[in-house]
Amino acid sequence: MKFTRFMVGQDSYAGVVEGETIREIKGDIFTSWTYTGNVFSLGEVKLLAPLEPNQVIGIGANYVEKKEDLPSELPAIPVFFFKPTSSVIGPEDDIVIPEGIDQVKFESELAVVIGKEAKNVAEEDVLDYVFGYTVGNDVTAPQFFREDGHWTIGKSFDTFTPLGPVIETEIDPSTVMVEAKLNGVEKQNSSTELMIISLRKMVSYLTNVMTLKPGDVILTGSPLGAEMVNAGDSIECEIKGIGTLRNSFVTSKTHVS
Repeated sequence: MKFTRFMVGQDSYAGVVEGETIREIKGDIFTSWTYTGNVFSLGEVKLLAPLEPNQVIGIGANYVEKKEDLPSELPAIPVFFFKPTSSVIGPEDDIVIPEGIDQVKFESELAVVIGKEAKNVAEEDVLDYVFGYTVGNDVTAPQFFREDGHWTIGKSFDTFTPLGPVIETEIDPSTVMVEAKLNGVEKQNSSTELMIISLRKMVSYLTNVMTLKPGDVILTGSPLGAEMVNAGDSIECEIKGIGTLRNSFVTSKTHVS
């Protein structure tokens, strides 16, 4: 199923996408929900980020170019970081380049949505705790990185975490292709088989550090090919089976909230 959130006029709703229509639902998508009977056309709504995350966690430097490059030994402590929920936006929303810098970097990623409380979960059981998957763009301002590995500021600006267009509950995350097109030109196109830390390993690791809860989002890393971009550029992050997440880059001076 494809769950999403959307606006009609000034009101927001949740729904299930079926073809070119959205069937409105009410309730908690993680526990219990029902159809309201209302149906909307995709053409008459504005899609929002498909959920309001509880928290957003990312992993850094998690792809190789080809399978032969996968390391024989995995890092003892993967590089994880948090992104504030205030950075989350939806499809077609503007990504705002912060004042004082000229460029930021796009990073197309498979995003995992946790569906139930998870603590000390074994790798083989991880998918039992996953609700579904969406497309994420881990926008980054590398100029704010520091030599001591301090990534938080460069990852945290408002609008730096586009998510969408839906949460898909029925794909196999182990072999999907993570793609990105910048101004219509392909820049990223890699299988999740090229992850250094697999989805199962990273989620299991995190549950041994912290309790993951429904609505937590984990960005699983970005393939090679991400580039710096400028205001006026357009990015399309795509995972077939989920959909395409489109956003444009603007300067803070031209952005109207």
